[in-house]
Amino acid sequence: METLAVAAIGKSYDGNVALHDVSFQVTKGTILAICGENGAGKSTLMKILSGATAPDQGEIRIDGSPIRLADPYDAIARGIHIVHQELSLLPHLSIAENMLLGKTPHRSPRWLIDWAETNRIAASVLLDLGFDHIDVRLRVAELSVSVQQIVEIAKALVGQPRVLILDEPTAVLSLHETKLLFRTVRRLAAAGTMVIYISHRLEEVFQIAHRVLVLKDGVRVIESDIGALDNDGLIRAMVGRPLAAIYPKRQGSIGDPVLECRGLTLTGTFNDIGFDIRSGEIVGMFGLVGSGRTDVAKALFGATPADSGEIRIHGRAVPIASPRDAMRHGIALVTEDRKRDGLALDLSVIENGGLASMGNVSRLGVLDRARQARLVGRKLDELGVRPKGGTRPARQLSGGNQQKVVLAKWLLVDGARIFIFDEPTRGVDIATKVEIYRMMAELAAAGIGILLVSSELPEVMGMSDRLLVVRAGRLVAELPRTGFSMEAIFAHAAGVAGGPTDG
Repeated sequence: METLAVAAIGKSYDGNVALHDVSFQVTKGTILAICGENGAGKSTLMKILSGATAPDQGEIRIDGSPIRLADPYDAIARGIHIVHQELSLLPHLSIAENMLLGKTPHRSPRWLIDWAETNRIAASVLLDLGFDHIDVRLRVAELSVSVQQIVEIAKALVGQPRVLILDEPTAVLSLHETKLLFRTVRRLAAAGTMVIYISHRLEEVFQIAHRVLVLKDGVRVIESDIGALDNDGLIRAMVGRPLAAIYPKRQGSIGDPVLECRGLTLTGTFNDIGFDIRSGEIVGMFGLVGSGRTDVAKALFGATPADSGEIRIHGRAVPIASPRDAMRHGIALVTEDRKRDGLALDLSVIENGGLASMGNVSRLGVLDRARQARLVGRKLDELGVRPKGGTRPARQLSGGNQQKVVLAKWLLVDGARIFIFDEPTRGVDIATKVEIYRMMAELAAAGIGILLVSSELPEVMGMSDRLLVVRAGRLVAELPRTGFSMEAIFAHAAGVAGGPTDG
């Protein structure tokens, strides 16, 4: 039987062990899920399997024969294709050009690209995925993030992979898009493709995988048939302890409104949005991809100001035309895309953590870097950012630790009384999720008003005191905690509930 085997792989960086003696195998037609906390070694393992880096010890075998992957092109030549969590498309090229990069068909004379055939092949692959509405001639720069992710996946399928590695492929996909992807993955596996599936969304692991491998601190903890584990057992293997409750018990009382918005409208994006947030309250906002939920968050922060409507802070109408205005009125925004909007990746961890609070450590316009390093370092230690030490560039941290740096940046701002969390746990492991939820509960207990924008139903249901549902740029439901149910919330979000509004 065809197999991909990893035998006693080890890898270290500057004396820090990333992987130690990791072994497993994937057989023809099998979907193997790989789980673990941020920093468990998953990314290093994927770099080795895709030819991006070489192991220090051990070997990779295909059908029993050892192979050495010189670079990613070598991996692709051997049928190993990877869809990375970070998009790698060229924005100025079309969908078809990206999908067939280096593989475009030619016609006579041989140096001429056959554009008709290029577009046909690309459209055919997308059709097999279930996306027949995407114009392959569009430039990638014109696409939403979710469509770019679909193109990234389709690009890997052009080569008819023998081994397909998917790293957090559904992080920006809608429920419908995820179902289409799962259908394709199952079809590929049934046809003999070996699939490695990496995800922090454990419900997906149980839906799609045949087997599961858990890594912790660079070491294999368990490898098991998925049917032999339940959710609690998988979490225990990942974090090394049982998690009796993911969502913390809430303490403190809910007070007066700290933020009110009435009739917020951004032409072509959202219309007539109105709600309030009270001190000590966590208000959830749920919507499907394209619903406008993130656009509302950006308008409240002044990143893309509304055309009309009113925002009131502590009962007083205020103009918010820029992030500077929002910060002056005590609003903090943890953005949906930490790499693009939340961090300056080439700056150090300390510099990133101090970006929003430089006024606190400056005198006469001169930054006191030593004081900044002390204050930021203390907050990073409180949040458990790893590895310790703030001099390395932020891009070198794992996703979960990058998110903690973003949180530290806003927690250091004096006077922030309203926190907007937009997809705060996207792409982070279960243990980091628990830490973020605990921190949100502590902020609420201290009287902070919180807007939690999320596409994860369990998250908004587990953390929110009230829930707002947005569909097609309109607020279609406002539900008290006693009215939460997955079926009702999704029905409102998908447009199959009763009237246009439910209070």
